[in-house]
Amino acid sequence: MTQRILIMGLPGSGKTYLASALKTYLEQHGTRADYGELLPTTGFAATVTWFNADDVRRKYNDWDFSKEGRIRQSLRMLEFALTTVTDYVICDFVAPIPEMRNNFKADWTIWMDTIESGRFEDTNQMFIPPEVYDFRITEKNAEKWAEFVGTHIIDRRRRPEFDWQKESALLLGRYQPWHTGHRALFERAIVKSGQVIIQVRDCQGWNDSNPFEFEKVKSFIKRDLDPIYQGQYEIMLVPNITEIVYGRDVGYKITQETFTDEIHAISATKIRKAMGLK
Repeated sequence: MTQRILIMGLPGSGKTYLASALKTYLEQHGTRADYGELLPTTGFAATVTWFNADDVRRKYNDWDFSKEGRIRQSLRMLEFALTTVTDYVICDFVAPIPEMRNNFKADWTIWMDTIESGRFEDTNQMFIPPEVYDFRITEKNAEKWAEFVGTHIIDRRRRPEFDWQKESALLLGRYQPWHTGHRALFERAIVKSGQVIIQVRDCQGWNDSNPFEFEKVKSFIKRDLDPIYQGQYEIMLVPNITEIVYGRDVGYKITQETFTDEIHAISATKIRKAMGLK
């Protein structure tokens, strides 16, 4: 059965580059499905069709970027996907609003979140970041992410879902902002249990510093971790905890990790100063 792959994101985010690289990867590493009378032969290379949004608009000479025009475009992309008999159909288009994504009914949704804004201000204003997606790509490296995404799609391996009863590691901090030192600590923690809770202290403005409110901190963390670790961590807001107290052995331990001098030298204070903040 054909699997529909939606690659969405702002203009200039790298959708077309990833679509091209992913098509090549799936053709080289995937295997053909059994389509009965349509494609009776199995065991050969996967077949992949790719529809680019601009090519479809050019075919219909339709450059209407109103909300109605964009919805019409999403329905066209769906029609092409539904009438194409190949193992995979890749469609790359902006899909700035949830209705367009819902119209397409993708089996796999890839969000290209590599830029803060695109070259068209009307699209920037209309774009609503997706809450549901299979992959979030935050860097322009088509070959790297084509392999990562393609492997999951070929194996039909969905991203994990956080299990609240599974043994988990805990990180507690201000993360003002989240930086590579925090990422290194997270990667140590996730090895221990396979999933991590990140608790963010509610401390915006505390001590005349800590400029970022919780949702901004959360967005920093998700943008960094989602590409690899989506489904393996949760973020929660907690009070401005300054001390952890425990008595006898309570079933968990507190562990200090040591890193190289380079990692230890990373300073959120210096990063904030570079950003022009306290």
